[in-house]
Amino acid sequence: MATPQQIRHLLAWFWHTSRGIRMKSIVNVILGLLVVGMDFAFIWATKMTIDTATGQDDRPLWVGCALLVGIGLVNIGISFVRRWTSAILGVKSQNLMQLRAFSRLMHSVWTGKEQFHSGDVMNRLIRDANEITSVITDTLPAAICVSVRLLLAFLYLFHFDSWLAMVVLVLAPAFFLLSKVYIRKMRSLSREIRTTDSRIHSILQESIQHRMVLKTLEQTGGMVERLERTQEHLHGQVRHRTLFSSFSNLTVNFGFTAGYLLTFIWGVYRMEAGTITYGTMLAFIQLVGQIQGPFRDMTRFVPAIVGALTAAERMEQLEQTPMEESVSQKLFPHGAGIRFSNVTYRYNDGHRNVLDNFSFDFAPGSTTAILGETGAGKTTLIRMVLALLSPTRGKVEFYDATTSVAASPDTRCNLVYVPQGNTLLSGTIRDNLLLGNPDATDEDLHQALRMACADFVFSLPETLDTVCGEGGTGLSEGQAQRIAIARALLRQGNILLLDEATSALDTDTERQLIGNIASQARERKQTILFITHRPAVVEYCENTLRLYRNG
Repeated sequence: MATPQQIRHLLAWFWHTSRGIRMKSIVNVILGLLVVGMDFAFIWATKMTIDTATGQDDRPLWVGCALLVGIGLVNIGISFVRRWTSAILGVKSQNLMQLRAFSRLMHSVWTGKEQFHSGDVMNRLIRDANEITSVITDTLPAAICVSVRLLLAFLYLFHFDSWLAMVVLVLAPAFFLLSKVYIRKMRSLSREIRTTDSRIHSILQESIQHRMVLKTLEQTGGMVERLERTQEHLHGQVRHRTLFSSFSNLTVNFGFTAGYLLTFIWGVYRMEAGTITYGTMLAFIQLVGQIQGPFRDMTRFVPAIVGALTAAERMEQLEQTPMEESVSQKLFPHGAGIRFSNVTYRYNDGHRNVLDNFSFDFAPGSTTAILGETGAGKTTLIRMVLALLSPTRGKVEFYDATTSVAASPDTRCNLVYVPQGNTLLSGTIRDNLLLGNPDATDEDLHQALRMACADFVFSLPETLDTVCGEGGTGLSEGQAQRIAIARALLRQGNILLLDEATSALDTDTERQLIGNIASQARERKQTILFITHRPAVVEYCENTLRLYRNG
């Protein structure tokens, strides 16, 4: 159960998060209050018209009829405006919420060992973000309007019959006491359902992403069974929540029915005694509906608000990853070296130092092959150069003849990085290449492709506009790898980081590509770091760094 302090914290988070989408909330409150006003105006006009028709009011009958028609037309106009704002402002608000969460996630610090599964993150960015937006822009404004409706209905009923109004008021505390128990239980059930739902997203995403591996291991049936078990677990949780919610609603509806019958019988006796008119009797029944309606709506709002509180907790967890700090780019236009000084690094959940008191100088303009067994720290070293990881102790710095600065997001502008594996995104070859340099011309793209030995692109029917599927589907591993290298070469950095960048290439293509890169590096005085185990690459390097696994 959340403490009052936690609830206040979440409400403050909601207020902060609602910036930019509060306009839709305000518009919905205004339109909702107009509807409330029209409903009570309709009750008053109905009473007046009936009292006029039965001789209890001496106003012309056409006045009441005209008021009823006018109120009906106004309600039609308000309904049209509400639909329009819901369609236009609703999508805009959802997009803004999702964009803000996505932007923060993309600019947060990269840890190397992510806390959340990517399927769970997708679930939070889509379902949780939309649920929070819906509560801020729709549910909370509706709750405000319902509260105003309840207050006005009570005051109106008190004007007609103070005793009946006080009976209704006495029943309210019992309703809210039951609501508190209901909210506590519903929040627990909603949190369990959302966790299981995220687990289903994770199974779906991983299975689709690694379908080929699952087929070769003959485990496709096993993954289907795992999904089915998880779905059955979700079904049971939803059934439990629905049963609890249905029983709660049954109890509330029983109370509503008793209240309605009490009001009807009380009104009939007073009308028989001649103390109220038929119009007043009809107003009684309508006002009880105006009081019971808000209570009924509150039972509908509770699951939405509880779900949004759960979603807010999950979205806030995503925001707890610190943001990368970047002041301005620190460019070394004439080349730079990288110096590791007594660097030690251990991952947060690791039991050993990946690098231990490591020192090495990658001099400006040098070419170095980095060798070592799995787990020796080769990729960790590259991630430190990229400022994705920071040393536990020691320092990594970029330097030239006059300047030395610590590795940070500001020094990435100097780097050209080709990671291992297939890193193409879905889209055209041109789209993928322009990720390296959005301002590159077609001539630049052609030159990068030739240097990366990716001339095959020019013989494709659509050349640069050839569409690649997810992960470069439609291309061979070697073709996808060469396009990724061309994409990296479009950057203007003077330090090249190649992590097993030629692993999918044949020997002849590899030698030609390495020769092209080495030739350009000599002309531009670029510094190159190769992570490799390929002899052809080592031959082109003037330095060799061999790392050994600690522990």
